[in-house]
Amino acid sequence: MKKIYSDAASALDGLLFDGMHLCVGGFGLCGIPERLIDAIQESGVKDLTIASNNAGIDNEGLGKLLRSKQVKKMISSYVGENKEFERQYLSGELEVEFCPQGTLAERCRAGGAGIPGFYTKTGVGTQVAEGKEIKNFDGEDYILERGIFADLCLIKGWKADKAGNLIFRKTARNFNAPMATAGKICVAEVEEIVEVGALDPDAIHLPSIYVKRLINGSPYDKKIEFRMTRERQTV
Repeated sequence: MKKIYSDAASALDGLLFDGMHLCVGGFGLCGIPERLIDAIQESGVKDLTIASNNAGIDNEGLGKLLRSKQVKKMISSYVGENKEFERQYLSGELEVEFCPQGTLAERCRAGGAGIPGFYTKTGVGTQVAEGKEIKNFDGEDYILERGIFADLCLIKGWKADKAGNLIFRKTARNFNAPMATAGKICVAEVEEIVEVGALDPDAIHLPSIYVKRLINGSPYDKKIEFRMTRERQTV
């Protein structure tokens, strides 16, 4: 099975359609599939529903798709660093489903494991619980959350072998691992592709069975979400 593609556009060829549901890994600008997001933007596909921790920042990451008005709905846990996200939400241009961060990760993990729903205490008694089934277990209320299963998952890894076994790097592992399993097809971009056998089997974070298409997106220009500096002190 061919897994390695020359670029993001070819890796997404035949997979995109208007109104589709995507799971996109990353946290802020850490571990986001930059090349694949750019290819989505260039494709012009629209009315997207995207499950992702946030929507990047203005004009970076998923923020690019917001700016181009390709996103219909976001399922997210945090949106505070994206002014365009805020503007579209408050103006009614964008539908938003807020989801606690741990719940979002578990919804994706559950979807990938074939679990249609689960009960959690997180959100009980808040707006998160509105419209959801509430069940009592041992005297405590829990709300029913649905698993997430998308048409397409886009993730960013560090290294992969030619079979598609993949390793994430440090905090860039974030939402990439659970979201990789939560869809019909997972497309991954990585910084390096090595020969089969070059990676320690005990170090594999995502087995190749989940990765259907793969690209080497290097080189990357590391973007910093917040650049903090201080004046040099002299004695």
